[in-house]
Amino acid sequence: MNPNPNTNDFPLLSHLLNHLDPQTHPPLPAELDQSLLTQFPHLNHPSVLSSLARHASTLNVTPTLSLLRTLRASEKKLLEAYAESVKGVVEEVSEGVVGVLKKAESEEVERVDLSGSHLRILPEAFGKIRGLVVLNLSQNQLEVIPDSIAGLQRLVELDVSSNVLESLPDSIGLLVNLKIFNVSANKLTALPESIALCRSLVELDASFNNLMCLPTNMGFGLVNLEKLLIHLNKIRFLPASIGEMKSLRHLDVHFNELHGLPQSIGKLTNLEYLNVSSNFSDMTELPETLGDLVNLRELDLSNNQIRALPYSFGRLEKLTKLNLDQNPIIVPPIEVVNQGAEAVKEFMAKWWLDLIEEAQQKSMSETQNQQAQTGWLAWGASLLNNVAEVSESVAEYFGAKKAPRDPWLDQQL
Repeated sequence: MNPNPNTNDFPLLSHLLNHLDPQTHPPLPAELDQSLLTQFPHLNHPSVLSSLARHASTLNVTPTLSLLRTLRASEKKLLEAYAESVKGVVEEVSEGVVGVLKKAESEEVERVDLSGSHLRILPEAFGKIRGLVVLNLSQNQLEVIPDSIAGLQRLVELDVSSNVLESLPDSIGLLVNLKIFNVSANKLTALPESIALCRSLVELDASFNNLMCLPTNMGFGLVNLEKLLIHLNKIRFLPASIGEMKSLRHLDVHFNELHGLPQSIGKLTNLEYLNVSSNFSDMTELPETLGDLVNLRELDLSNNQIRALPYSFGRLEKLTKLNLDQNPIIVPPIEVVNQGAEAVKEFMAKWWLDLIEEAQQKSMSETQNQQAQTGWLAWGASLLNNVAEVSESVAEYFGAKKAPRDPWLDQQL
């Protein structure tokens, strides 16, 4: 038995006390608080908190009982109170969902907002609301999205952020009019290959998940995508097809495990914002094609292991914001980096020109050497040929038979 109990021993009571009086009672550690909300998903519902507060006011600390026993008894009563009060919440939520479905039977429903409604299940019948344009299901406890979602052919905006989704249905690819899709703050480990069929997508937010990779052919389909947010994941490589997202303007891949960027990144000539910061020891170099991002205005490379910028960096004429903090940078020198983006671009442009000039001089020198060597060989061949011709002429002059050609001379010629 722990003689010195702390808030971790009585999470429900601690959470309630912090809600009632945050000045006096400190909050639970973030990890424990998240675990508590997962276990008790309706804990922050107003009616549940109100019910728990009423029960808390009836708790008595009896002198004849030890403090530890009293706290345990209080925690147990709060658990019972939660179970009782949550019944009403579930009924309330169910009524709300049923209300939406009934309304859709008699009239066209274009917008549905069920955010923060403590939903655990989305009825298959939602796929029958044919006129739905905007659907907000964020901040719930949804574990799956039904396949019937494919029935929402007019859907333009879908928000399922802050749920507990571990996967998305393949039928998501049938939402051909979807333009904005927010699936951030879930538990996804992958996106379905069918996401590439959502060709109308303009904005995709899949940040704060457990993504390990992106679909291989994703870029070939999402040619209209302008904003891609995939930060706070575990992605190691971006697919080469990302270079086909010719409309992309904003790309955020910070806090991943990227080992680099594909050469095809240079094809994103409309890109204005790129954040590849905080990939730490995994990110060590950048492709030369980075210099092809002619419209890039803001670039964050902080918290990586980059030692040198690519030779082409000086071509980023529109770049105005550059963050290279926390890198073992050597090229350009740190004193240049500290002067800002313009100084870095100027240094890299000059360095590039110097390298070109050096390469040209080396090439000229090699050409001259080659010409000199070629000239000597030509002179030698001509000399040997003349010797052979003179030999034949002398023999003919003295009336002798034509002398046989010398095999050695033939070989040299």
